[in-house]
Amino acid sequence: MRWGLALWVSAWMGLAPVQAENGTGLAESTDIDRFWQAYDQVRAERSLNRQRELLQRKFVDPGTAGLHAFMQTKGYDTDCYVNAIRRYPRFWESVRSRTLAMRARSSEFEPAIARLRTLYPALRPAKIYFLIGCLRSSGTTLGDKVLIGAELAAGDRSVDISELPMRLRKSLGVYFASEPEKQLVLLNVHEYIHTQQRGPGKTLLAQAMYEGAADFVAEQVIGRTPALPYMQYGYEHEATLKQEFRSEMDGVSWSNWLYNGPGNHHGVGDLGYYVGYAIMRDYYAQAPDKAKAVREIIELDYRDQAAVERFAATSGFFNR
Repeated sequence: MRWGLALWVSAWMGLAPVQAENGTGLAESTDIDRFWQAYDQVRAERSLNRQRELLQRKFVDPGTAGLHAFMQTKGYDTDCYVNAIRRYPRFWESVRSRTLAMRARSSEFEPAIARLRTLYPALRPAKIYFLIGCLRSSGTTLGDKVLIGAELAAGDRSVDISELPMRLRKSLGVYFASEPEKQLVLLNVHEYIHTQQRGPGKTLLAQAMYEGAADFVAEQVIGRTPALPYMQYGYEHEATLKQEFRSEMDGVSWSNWLYNGPGNHHGVGDLGYYVGYAIMRDYYAQAPDKAKAVREIIELDYRDQAAVERFAATSGFFNR
């Protein structure tokens, strides 16, 4: 689950090539085609009831298991899609060609997944779905499904966000400035790792570590971290963030640290991702057996608070 607003988000493919429901490629993308077919019909129809009926019949009902999982986990429904289509036509037209281009990108994941499997031989297969959502998530997971919101993950600075509400415009402006379409493989790896984990966590500490683990392991695969503000800001302000985070980490509220936008006193969202990443970084650094450390990072039960606290203590992050 990732990259704020669930925007800052990641996932890749599995062991053997994952066959799409249409029989080709490593990722299923037919929901994107169905969305745009329904979109054109909805835009041509004036009746709201008729628009809802068309969207349901042309897009939702014939959708893949991935689309239905995405709608379930993000709370999407027919009204959500119809309202977004009616309110933000400039946005949709500016991302249309970008989302359609994602259909050809599944082959980019093969080298990354091969590397991930080398680092973690117990890797279980998962399926990737390129989807269209309601502007709430660029990537998340449900069970063994990696769910990529193409309307966000395919974006860059050229996306027209002028019609969006101010808060969403601000968050997406930051996100699109990071050129997420250039980080698609990194995003997919992050989310794929979530399909291997036991979580999410119950406390802020556990959930930050759950997200940070996906960032850290993805870095081992790709060789870099997400080009998102929380990484650079976290590195530059680690001591201050550590002190603030420690005062809240046993709580169950994540709002100051995770899945938030830049509207906090730091002016940077999702700083809990950095804290979790830094804990994993330090755990790995002190571990004599690096392969074992990667396995422990992925297989830690983030639902077990005692195990989470022991892991964090071993990392030494809060003692530096």
